Amino acid sequence: QVQLVESGGGLVQAGGSLRLSCATSERTFSSYAMGWFRQAPGKERNFVAAIRWNIGITSYADSVKGRFTISRDNAKNTVYLQMNSLKPEDTAVYYCAAAPALTKEIQEYHYWGQGTQVTVSS
Repeated sequence: QVQLVESGGGLVQAGGSLRLSCATSERTFSSYAMGWFRQAPGKERNFVAAIRWNIGITSYADSVKGRFTISRDNAKNTVYLQMNSLKPEDTAVYYCAAAPALTKEIQEYHYWGQGTQVTVSS
């Protein structure tokens, strides 16, 4: 069974950093795109960043460009989201997901993790 497992969330002060990890259960996603989405309480789940696993092309939401970096470790089957200069408005549950192609469209992502909470205090 394909699994995506996020980790690395927590509580951090504004201006701080966190690194999220998304471990996959197998190399099924070697030709996929891996994305990060986030959902704040009472709001829709929104695109944050994505990376095409096999060639490393990336895409970011405007709100995180220059602050967040998505990367992957092929040997560990793990995707990372390095989050710097965090703001209170970054507070949300962050989800890892997989799609057949690099896209910002949530409906194209068919595999999802359980989410990890990120809380940024002011």
